[in-house]
Amino acid sequence: MSAVLSDPALYRYIGGEPPTVQDLRAKYARQAAGSSPRGDQGWLNWIVRSRGSGRAAGYVQATVSEESDIRIANLAWVIAPEWQGMGYATEAAQVMLEWLHGKGITEFRASIHSENSASQAVAYKLGFRASGQLLDGETVWALRREANPPA
Repeated sequence: MSAVLSDPALYRYIGGEPPTVQDLRAKYARQAAGSSPRGDQGWLNWIVRSRGSGRAAGYVQATVSEESDIRIANLAWVIAPEWQGMGYATEAAQVMLEWLHGKGITEFRASIHSENSASQAVAYKLGFRASGQLLDGETVWALRREANPPA
């Protein structure tokens, strides 16, 4: 993943800089726990791979938390520049969203920089709409889905 995340252009909207291999090892070790240290958030981190080559193209992630007795998933997607524009972010985020919805989550959010039109397009395709709320300088996009009927 260090090669996938090595292009400085990826950090134009999300901030930071390309991680070193050691940075990624430390980050992945923390994420592998599956939840925050206090246990108040669940973490999902999925690597996105090319179907044809199996090469890593990026990742999607969700942070699941509870607000007012409602479980909410905050989604994010990062796709390397060479793989952008091919539908990887939309497909991977859709799969994650459907999986989470199948687990009973009905509220979804994504925080997107106001100039990141590519991520805004992904959010829109998934059914998210800009909420008008700002969080850390980014627009919060929201999606509410009806609960799945009991089987």
